[in-house]
Amino acid sequence: MKPLGSPLPAFDLTDTRNGSLVRHTDYAGRPVLVMFLCNHCPFVKHVREQLATLGREHANGPLAIVAISSNDPVAYPDDAPARMTEEAREAGYTFPYCFDPSQDVARAFDAACTPDYFLFDANHRLAYRGRLDASRPKSGVPVTGDELRAAIAAVLGGRKPSEQQHPSIGCSIKWRTAVA
Repeated sequence: MKPLGSPLPAFDLTDTRNGSLVRHTDYAGRPVLVMFLCNHCPFVKHVREQLATLGREHANGPLAIVAISSNDPVAYPDDAPARMTEEAREAGYTFPYCFDPSQDVARAFDAACTPDYFLFDANHRLAYRGRLDASRPKSGVPVTGDELRAAIAAVLGGRKPSEQQHPSIGCSIKWRTAVA
């Protein structure tokens, strides 16, 4: 897991919802939640409604939320940018849903899976990295977002979240294979 206190990696990506450019510098002085998602992963589908709710709750507040998909769209066409546009609309995402064509942004974050969450404080230092909550598909545990929500509340309140953080579990990021 990326060490707490790490700086927010630079990014400059296109929001598939509307074609606008989203840069890390757009959020200077604001806490930022960066979520690595994709369309086809059953773990993301399991929490999709909670993510949309979280986005609506913070749409006009101090917390910026950005979702990024870094999956290889050739091997996984459901994760292609055009499909991301549809997913954002169907899910009701109010936050940017950006495509990482080079996969360099995912590497800079040390993102491992979808979903994977990285919460940075207003100074853009990593305060939380891990899971939404203890729920998993078919686990019977309700999706509440309690672990990420507690971290967000701490950051928004000027406090550090608990250092006891559980890694996110999901589908591995679908890396492009190198062509010789």
